[in-house]
Amino acid sequence: MKNSIKLTALLVLASVSVFAAKPAKAIVPANGGISFSALPSHKGIDIKVQSAPAAKAIVIVSDQDGNVIFKDAMPAYKKMEKGYILNQLDNGDYTIEVIAGHQTVTKDVHVYDEDGAKEFIISE
Repeated sequence: MKNSIKLTALLVLASVSVFAAKPAKAIVPANGGISFSALPSHKGIDIKVQSAPAAKAIVIVSDQDGNVIFKDAMPAYKKMEKGYILNQLDNGDYTIEVIAGHQTVTKDVHVYDEDGAKEFIISE
């Protein structure tokens, strides 16, 4: 039992190393606040944050049992953007929470297989 827990933890850590797709960078968001969109490759999501005053944003990905799978801190820019790859996750339901300043946005994500490829749906 203990070995299976250790193996699971190692697999999660190995997958986290490829989870962040691109580095954070300053951007000019369209509407302000926190927004989600698909990456051009459709293998993950792009998170855009505009915070005033500039504050770092925290991105937390949790599984359906509330276990934190991934946690990332975006640098403290007034406007920032970062992509995250989701096709490395197992099939199931996940929650993505973005906290920036006094604003928190939570989205539910469902990851599944379709035609031999990982797909995902983000709740509205």
